[in-house]
Amino acid sequence: MLANDRGHHHTQEAAMNHQDTDVLVVGAGPTGMLLAGDLAAAGLRVTLVERRAHGISNITRAFAVHARTLEQLDARGLADELVATGTPITRMRLFGRASLDLTRLPTRFAYLLVAPQYEVERLLERRALSTGVDFRYGTELRALSQDADQVTAELTGPDGTPVTLRARYLVGTDGVRSAVRTALGLPFPGTSVIRSLVLADVRLTEKPDDLLTVNGGGDSFAFIAPFGDGWYRVMGWNRTRQVPDTEPVDLDEIREIARQALGTDYGMHDARWISRFHSDERQTPAYRVGRVFLAGDAAHVHSPAGGQGMNTGLQDAANLSWKLTAVLRGEAPDPEALLDSYQAERHPVGATVLRSSGAIIRLAMAHGPLLRTARTLAARVLDTAPPASAKVLGMLSGIGITYGRGTRRVPDLKLREGRLYELLRAGEFVLIAPEGTTPDLPAAPTTPARVTRATWTDPTRRSTLLVRPDGYTA
Repeated sequence: MLANDRGHHHTQEAAMNHQDTDVLVVGAGPTGMLLAGDLAAAGLRVTLVERRAHGISNITRAFAVHARTLEQLDARGLADELVATGTPITRMRLFGRASLDLTRLPTRFAYLLVAPQYEVERLLERRALSTGVDFRYGTELRALSQDADQVTAELTGPDGTPVTLRARYLVGTDGVRSAVRTALGLPFPGTSVIRSLVLADVRLTEKPDDLLTVNGGGDSFAFIAPFGDGWYRVMGWNRTRQVPDTEPVDLDEIREIARQALGTDYGMHDARWISRFHSDERQTPAYRVGRVFLAGDAAHVHSPAGGQGMNTGLQDAANLSWKLTAVLRGEAPDPEALLDSYQAERHPVGATVLRSSGAIIRLAMAHGPLLRTARTLAARVLDTAPPASAKVLGMLSGIGITYGRGTRRVPDLKLREGRLYELLRAGEFVLIAPEGTTPDLPAAPTTPARVTRATWTDPTRRSTLLVRPDGYTA
């Protein structure tokens, strides 16, 4: 037995010594770059591959950054710079009736930030590069295999040359058509919830009364949001014009949809970008298969209603990064339980986002007297029942997300040593205790090896709180 154990140990050690990187991240969108930056900041070797030949594209669909995502960016020192580039919106109007007041959110980011995805990517790419992430653009995953010790990825480089990389773990953040998910043989069940959505970035002659405008009327619905620099993002749909994504779209089509849904097209002109696409509702059943993980659109995709797509992916990354870090550093008392908790915590969140965004889009598409009556009632409840609107705001913003009993978001507490989310920038747990005490850490799968210690500002407060690196209670 001793000889066998010793032989296994030497084999495992040899495999680890021949690994090219600790974590291989496939897909350089926001989710992949946040994850890679976190891991590299923790001192791990990280390789990030992206099949696109170039870096960041400024033509993107995502434009909304919710409060919980801004908190996660704040924990990385990026939020304030992003806020300076965008337009904060404190009130959302739904279906021409319901008005949601975002200033009620219990956060320093009590608004929805309209900021194009390329601004988010710019900050995350800069951070990832500064922490030492090895970026490889023009590189595509062809196949992968794994054993008890590592993952082997077969790639094609920019010049078509085959490349083999070995990693201790691999994370697929490569979008809806994920090559990682395909290589794992995982299903992606779901349906196309809406066809022939049109998007455009335009200028307006008339400024809308509300900063964020969403409504449906007749056979159409439309959405308008400002970027803050004179440009507006417009999204629209017309029930009577369901055509393939490849069908050309022009500004006249978008103007007509806006007039039907909103009563006016606000004098749209000078479109800098127009696109047509369809929206699916899909979720893979497994976010983890051995040493391979999925995050972002590779794991779940849903309607654009509520602007939760990019946000959900970024929060996937924030959840997974500290867990991988703890395991790779040898600091997790129960590594498998900790890695399994990624699926246990984030899969239900993905399912909830599918349901909520689907409900919003179906109400916006309401056709017939029964569904339109339901939409009217839903808008009335949101407008007159504070508990209902607070729940919707918590869901949309991410502030209300919890991970089961006892694992909840911790707000940005003011502590003797500074704000909590400033302390979280070290990437460590934060242990908050009464002044003059040095409490022991609990024994659990999430028990940290290292913590940042902090002190309540209120000397009468005698409780102790352990906060995970992602800002949730431990």
